[in-house]
Amino acid sequence: MNWNLDSSHTTVAFSVRHMGIFTVRGQFKKVAGTIEANERGVPSKIEVAIDAASIETGEAQRDVHLRSPDFLDAEQYPELRFVSKQIEALGGNRYKIYGDLTIRTITKPVVLEAELNAPVKDPWGLTRTGATATGAINRKDWDLTWNQVLEFGALLVGEEVNFTIEVQAVAAEASVAA
Repeated sequence: MNWNLDSSHTTVAFSVRHMGIFTVRGQFKKVAGTIEANERGVPSKIEVAIDAASIETGEAQRDVHLRSPDFLDAEQYPELRFVSKQIEALGGNRYKIYGDLTIRTITKPVVLEAELNAPVKDPWGLTRTGATATGAINRKDWDLTWNQVLEFGALLVGEEVNFTIEVQAVAAEASVAA
């Protein structure tokens, strides 16, 4: 069965240390993607596109800076992409997802841990499923190196970025033979 991400019910949230004393949280508001699963419902391939300009942290000036060439350069590189390479069953409804994340022109491997929920029928008769995935990257691996060292030695922006991804997906319509 194939699934389409429901962008209005999917969140790609992140957190990063700020000045070594506080965690800044944000999210990407526009996400699209597909999930392919085998006949038993086990995911086999995931592809996701994230609109770089949709980054939001609750602070307009910071959001503009994150969209700038210092970070995502959203005007030049409008999307971040994730494509799974391998999905390993860990038991029960837990999976380890190995894939490639592309930010700007750099593609690097990442690993996510995910928990998948059983499909349900919604009140409108559509089949839906959900999942939660977590992971972390070092932003310097994608050449996102802008920073300032503060007077007491801490970095203004932490290097490790943690992700929590909440996904709701809708079963793709079965094609009808003509």
